[in-house]
Amino acid sequence: MSFASIDALQKILANRVFHYAADRKKAAGRALGTLVEIIAYHTLRSWKLSDNIVIERRVSEFANPEIMHNVEFSLHPVRARYPVNITPISLPITPAKIRRHLPRLAEYTLKSTQVLSKDLVKKNATVLAEDETGPIVANIETLDKSQCTLVICELSADPFAIIECKRVGVEEGMKKGPQTIEKAKQGSYVARSVSSLQKVRLRSGEFQGVIEQSDGQFRYGPYQELQREVIDKSSVAEFPGFMLTIGIVSNHGNWFTSENQNKELRVLAQSYDWLLFLTDHGLAKFIDDLLLNPSDELKPASDAFLQSYSGRKGKNKFTKVRVDADADETLQAYFLQHRSEIESWFNVISPTEGTLGSLRSDLYILANRN
Repeated sequence: MSFASIDALQKILANRVFHYAADRKKAAGRALGTLVEIIAYHTLRSWKLSDNIVIERRVSEFANPEIMHNVEFSLHPVRARYPVNITPISLPITPAKIRRHLPRLAEYTLKSTQVLSKDLVKKNATVLAEDETGPIVANIETLDKSQCTLVICELSADPFAIIECKRVGVEEGMKKGPQTIEKAKQGSYVARSVSSLQKVRLRSGEFQGVIEQSDGQFRYGPYQELQREVIDKSSVAEFPGFMLTIGIVSNHGNWFTSENQNKELRVLAQSYDWLLFLTDHGLAKFIDDLLLNPSDELKPASDAFLQSYSGRKGKNKFTKVRVDADADETLQAYFLQHRSEIESWFNVISPTEGTLGSLRSDLYILANRN
């Protein structure tokens, strides 16, 4: 497998898969963005964080609830966890049907949605209900012809981390996407406005951090040291409103590389607590396994992708939110089996001494704090 660039790979997808579209390259570019999100989502799942995830949730700025920002993924503490087994299966599986097996849901106004449709399409991290304490989210854990096992989690309203994915494609005749800097500015603004831990740049160029404690007193010091102190505290109540911000960017001719950063990448690197760079090699390897030379282990996922992007009318069943049940099962197995290789697809841009292992460890700490 060898491609001159992701832009070249995008052109291959445009001709092989999206030949029906009026703008083939743009259609392929949108699909590439979806694949970046799917890689991010399944990496989180392979880290055993499925119970904590809410997808495409609005998150408020710190102490400013009038301004909300939509983020790809937010991770929330689990207040309570309930396994539910539905047997025999009666499709579709809805919040009302789940309530019969979990009477606690009778206290809530349930949303009108489907966790599993009649044509066996899952909705990941389905929000069943929500009140001021937080969302109640359902995920399908196992599924066969006779039964369906779900995990229902009551989550805290305030997330302990957010994850956003950024990608811009290159138009024909352009050297980089025209919206690149705007996306960088948007991501930077969100990353620096949602957490109670604030960044202040000194004349030396270094960052100091400042955060208000629960008693109203302020703590300040070198940003990384103060962040470490906040994360390691056993109780979230000591530093209310703290949130870890994580950005995932991919090259595609816009961000250059993790070693050769342009302005846009530098803007993001100084704003997110963690900025991960999904390499061209990683994205190309996943696309090769999924679409160009599909492996047997990913064939159901490949079929679901091609059916979703066939040019015919119908609901997409290959996104981070809605996915064919068999495709989802094979994706989970793929990301678990190849976890070490997949983690090598990411370069850590910031913090400079950070590793993917230390990020994973910090997310576990935050997920399990009192």
